[in-house]
Amino acid sequence: MTRDSLALVLALLVTIAGCQAANPRTTALEPAAGEWRTYGGTYASARYSPLDRITRDNVRQLRVAWRWRSPDHDIMARTPGLETFVNEATPLMIRGVLYVSTSLSQVAAIDAATGQTLWVHDPRVWIMGTPPNLGWVHRGVAYWTDGREERIFIGTGNAYLIALDARTGTPVTGFGHEGRIDLTEGLGRPIDRRWYSVTSPPIVLRDVVVVGSSIFDFPIRPDMPPGHVRGFDARTGRQRWIFHSIPQHGEVGNETWERESWQAVGGVNVWAPMSADEDLGYVYLPFSTPANDYYGGHRHGDNLFAESLVCLEAATGRRVWHFQFVRHGLWDYDLPAAPNLVDITVNGQRVKAVAQVTKQGFVYVFDRVTGRPVWPIEDRPVPQSTVPAEKTAATQPFPTRPAPFERQGVRQEDVIDFTPELRQQALAILERYDWGPLYTPPSERGTIFVPGQAGGASWTGAAVDPVAGWLYVTSRTLPIVTTLSRPALPIPIADRYVGRFQPLFGPERLPLFKPPFGRVVAIDLNTGDHAWTVPLGEGPRNHPLLAPLNLPRLGSDRRGFPLVTRTLLFAAQEGRLTGVRPAQERPWVRIYTFATDEPTLEVFDKKTGELLAQIELPANAHGALMTYMVRGRQYIVIPVGGANIPAELVALSLP
Repeated sequence: MTRDSLALVLALLVTIAGCQAANPRTTALEPAAGEWRTYGGTYASARYSPLDRITRDNVRQLRVAWRWRSPDHDIMARTPGLETFVNEATPLMIRGVLYVSTSLSQVAAIDAATGQTLWVHDPRVWIMGTPPNLGWVHRGVAYWTDGREERIFIGTGNAYLIALDARTGTPVTGFGHEGRIDLTEGLGRPIDRRWYSVTSPPIVLRDVVVVGSSIFDFPIRPDMPPGHVRGFDARTGRQRWIFHSIPQHGEVGNETWERESWQAVGGVNVWAPMSADEDLGYVYLPFSTPANDYYGGHRHGDNLFAESLVCLEAATGRRVWHFQFVRHGLWDYDLPAAPNLVDITVNGQRVKAVAQVTKQGFVYVFDRVTGRPVWPIEDRPVPQSTVPAEKTAATQPFPTRPAPFERQGVRQEDVIDFTPELRQQALAILERYDWGPLYTPPSERGTIFVPGQAGGASWTGAAVDPVAGWLYVTSRTLPIVTTLSRPALPIPIADRYVGRFQPLFGPERLPLFKPPFGRVVAIDLNTGDHAWTVPLGEGPRNHPLLAPLNLPRLGSDRRGFPLVTRTLLFAAQEGRLTGVRPAQERPWVRIYTFATDEPTLEVFDKKTGELLAQIELPANAHGALMTYMVRGRQYIVIPVGGANIPAELVALSLP
């Protein structure tokens, strides 16, 4: 073969590879060709990559390859009073280009090798005012191609679904109205945009864009928006279907909303990321709580599909199966993360499984085709409420395997006992409140929840090794006290209680319960056994009361972000919360500030949990990690900062 012939063959191979990459068959197991095509890496939300250029032998050599600064800073510099939450967006990587959203719902394309900006699209939704819940925050975008066109989809903080040309960043004029759809329309009720937002990426399966929502679940008004989920045509934007998260008259589950409460109660939305099985054509939706998280006197019944995992046929919106994790929820135990799809072998039988991690510290595992539990789930009696008009569910579902990965409920023997004095002070704190086992209901005196509404697993989710069938979940022990009271003006609700929560600290602001305060737990999903548990973060070892004790790693009670590769497990933690205040224009929205604290990427042996390395970062992670290969180099990208700290993407690679 001549040199010219060889060059022609190589060129043809590159062209063929490029065409294949343009319309890949992304499996439920591994990303295509070193890319990261969905928020969780694949539709399976595994947070896994088979890349192995970074190994236990060279991981300590990781260095910052490039840093990308969010274009939000330019807008905030010229817009006094505009403030964002932390930088939670995780980029996609397709054919050498990263696509990422920003806290202000901008979208950017970035050269994956250099970190140089290719284009930025600003939909200018920030001029409409701060969204509900956490204000300006966003977690990512979705990608779609039919082999010819390539589109990026974003659901914005002010409730629009926008389609952009992936090559140029310009709106696709044939989609909806000039490239956007107003998501406040078509929900069956008039919707006030101030209470309806989108913070997580949609998921695009078989030319259908499935979109959830973020709804303020504190009861500012009695008729908060419903969280119905919809599917839109990826080409035209036409609504193909709607799934009523609060069942309407005549639909399955309507009877679980007594006294016709289904007509007014809001919430029950999918604010977390979603997962899908491309081969089955199914999408898996983790639903949240009804509006008014902590009191249900106005919504007697189990309240389906609140706090449920629902499997839908993506093409039609038809419900295939569902499971409700919390009946008549009173604890804000919404499903916080995308479920993980993984094939496992249980008692010699291959199972297409879906595993859902929860704030309660459970992992529920189902056959993702049929919805049958892989291991038995038992209904067990739980404590009952004494609050007027409340009607607590008599039982709740408890999985028999795997064992909980987080501390559950409150017991005297679980308080810190580093010294006898600290133990006595911790016990005195317990006696100020009501407490008991998991699902002890909120009270007017104040009830301690363990895990709290931000404890256990979080939207950071779990990572799964699809080859071994192991799940890695980060968790934190973060107790809260929830107190019920009659609402004060100007809240226009007089017929019910509202719940207010506050974090609960131990003596001298130490944690109240025993370590680890933050952890990584590895679970073999083939057997349901825990493989290992290790602390994540150093924790308060240097606190003046603990420093003389020379304690080992205690774990830090902050969210952790896991990523697993062929050989390693990576995890990074968010920064330390330092302040909370109301927003000027919308006082029901809180503005948060953070401090950089233990800004490291921790690297573990995924089989043993051995800590292999701690890589220093410029700031704490506040979004999920991802990895990819471009030009022969493997990169790990970490969203850092946000709020009062510069929002950036930090890319690590080997020298």
